[in-house]
Amino acid sequence: MKTLRTAGIGDTVRVVKLHGEGAVKRRIMDMGITRNIEIYVRKVAPLGDPIEITVRGYELSLRKADAEMIEIE
Repeated sequence: MKTLRTAGIGDTVRVVKLHGEGAVKRRIMDMGITRNIEIYVRKVAPLGDPIEITVRGYELSLRKADAEMIEIE
């Protein structure tokens, strides 16, 4: 299983599934990250946290823990 955390800078990936439960999953979905959406990985901080992505035309920063819950292909 590949997650968004393992994606490299400059990669464009598609969301397969969101893991997690309750409020955490709802928060990720409220940010516009849903199944079959394409995500472009813009930057990764020097220590790997946070990850800056472009989704649905806007920039977003995600923590490693949140990125680990997003399964990609």
